[in-house]
Amino acid sequence: MSHRDPQKYLYDMLSSCEFLLEFTRGKTVDDYDNDRGFRSALERELQIIGEALMLLERSAPQLAQRIPEYRNIIGFRHVLVHGYSSLNAETVWNVVETKLAGLAGEIKSLIEE
Repeated sequence: MSHRDPQKYLYDMLSSCEFLLEFTRGKTVDDYDNDRGFRSALERELQIIGEALMLLERSAPQLAQRIPEYRNIIGFRHVLVHGYSSLNAETVWNVVETKLAGLAGEIKSLIEE
């Protein structure tokens, strides 16, 4: 399997982070919990972040390891994809509220290097 340029994975993650930061502005955990379309879109973008990071780890592990909590992000992607029935709305929303902006900043720094 050929891998894409590691920078492309960084851009994919940044794009999803930035989309979610805008998409969730003014929204609440209740919006996430009660709006299937909103929830589906949010979870899809979170999956993309985790998938891109998983592929980055395979192609450029030294770069992936520079992203704080990279293993947790990949693990969260696995839960989103395979453990959807055990997802907790508060946990997902906490990721949106407390992790995305910092992750976007870290990825921007890596891209700018």
